[in-house]
Amino acid sequence: MTVTASAASRAAEILSRPVSLGGLTVPNRIAMAPMTRMFSPDGIPGDDVVSYYARRAGAGVGLIVTEGTYVGHPSAGLSDRVPRFHGAEQLAGWARVAEAVHAAGGTIVPQLWHIGMVRKQGQPPFADAPAVGPSGLRVDGTEGTGEAMTQRDLDDVIGAFAEAAAAAERIGFDGVEIHGAHGYLIDQFLWAGTNRRTDAYGGDPVARTKFAAEIVAAVRETVSPDFPVVFRYSQWKQEAYDARLAETPEELEAVLTPLAAAGVDVFHASTRRYWVPEFDGSDLNLAGWTKKLTGKPVITVGSVGLDGDFLHAFRGEGAPVKGLDDLLDRLERDEFDLVAVGRALLQDPEWAAKVLSGRFDELKPYDAAALRTLS
Repeated sequence: MTVTASAASRAAEILSRPVSLGGLTVPNRIAMAPMTRMFSPDGIPGDDVVSYYARRAGAGVGLIVTEGTYVGHPSAGLSDRVPRFHGAEQLAGWARVAEAVHAAGGTIVPQLWHIGMVRKQGQPPFADAPAVGPSGLRVDGTEGTGEAMTQRDLDDVIGAFAEAAAAAERIGFDGVEIHGAHGYLIDQFLWAGTNRRTDAYGGDPVARTKFAAEIVAAVRETVSPDFPVVFRYSQWKQEAYDARLAETPEELEAVLTPLAAAGVDVFHASTRRYWVPEFDGSDLNLAGWTKKLTGKPVITVGSVGLDGDFLHAFRGEGAPVKGLDDLLDRLERDEFDLVAVGRALLQDPEWAAKVLSGRFDELKPYDAAALRTLS
């Protein structure tokens, strides 16, 4: 990809600007998107995970959002190779990750995660734990072998998120991200397709945000006032790509306002392609609408730097390099504040350094084989 000197200079200028998120100053506008890697046996991040994140920070990534990490609830996960954010050995491993990222010049937040009804009976790390969700429904609308959550269940999960956030601050992280996207537990409450409850946690869009807002409030109360709380959400779900929480800006505002009021400092609006307008009549993407409606800093994400939907990667497909002109235009208009990069950084740890220094001709196309390594 040939880029003029002026275009390269523009990219460096726009992306190199620092940005404040709560009490955290991120040195530039490039974030690493959370990507599940499954390289942590027994949920413990080891030396390879430490090096994996430190390499990206050392090559110019301003903010790293870790892969999803299970909170301390037995039903939170489905693999004993996905890292956990509870337990002495697990947290000691994460403390080493945070220390290495800071030594390399970056900032880092863990993504706190509970998968809800995506779990199947008998899966690790806690095989006896049932799948739980708002109504015992899977994202595809079918009844699973799981259970509708009781008030005790809700309180336990809220407490698990709060405990993980407190641990993150204690061991040296710069903030936390709550995973409320892609059809996992929190999103199962937000979406009418999986939330059929008739109590205070179900019903209209505002009622469906109650569980998420209570998690945010509990996290906010547990950590220091200037410790950033990020909330990731999406319209689409893993098994329902055309699902939507909101059909209009007004409906989206009804979902986001309680979350902002509960203490979200930053929203991370997950889309599959960042350049796609979210609602008719406007070029704003989901992140742009989120910032307009809440006034909060926002992270955009979705096929940044590549021409091809990331879902194709799970089918073993690669993707060619895509220019950044549209992305830079949107950043220059302050449509959003940070740009989360996924597959491009998975493929090339030096991606940020190359973009920030104008070496666009050195950018690499994405090869799905990168999923199988932790380089």
